[in-house]
Amino acid sequence: MTRYAPWNEGRASEIISAHLAEEGPALPILHALQEEFGCIPREAEPLVAHALNITRAEMHGVVTFYHEFRAHPPGRHVLRLCRAEACQSMGGERLAASLLDRLGIDWGETTADGALTVEPVFCLGLCATAPSAMLDERVKGRLTPAKLDHLVAEARGA
Repeated sequence: MTRYAPWNEGRASEIISAHLAEEGPALPILHALQEEFGCIPREAEPLVAHALNITRAEMHGVVTFYHEFRAHPPGRHVLRLCRAEACQSMGGERLAASLLDRLGIDWGETTADGALTVEPVFCLGLCATAPSAMLDERVKGRLTPAKLDHLVAEARGA
């Protein structure tokens, strides 16, 4: 479980400056900001745009293009459910739809208790053990409804 720093413009500027010399610094900067703050705060976009000499609209386009970047910090745990073809063919879509319905959330949302954010991922590389998921940084294959419920209960502290 990761705790994130609250938004701080000075700290964001430090992070941006630390990555400016890299080749193609936009993505490293955004990843570092998300690692620090748990998301890419809207307030960060103009800072990054100015540092990279691009428009705010261009920066917003980069942030929203990549599924990995969040607009809000996640819950205490993140459950990523694979939505790639192998997992779909093995019932992953039904598992995901059922889980989201039971939790009362949609993709990218967090449960009311703040314990769990459910995100789509488009391949975990576990095609031979589909359907698969990743809770925080731990991968799990051959998901069944019971195994998925166990992961959710674990994340919610039950």
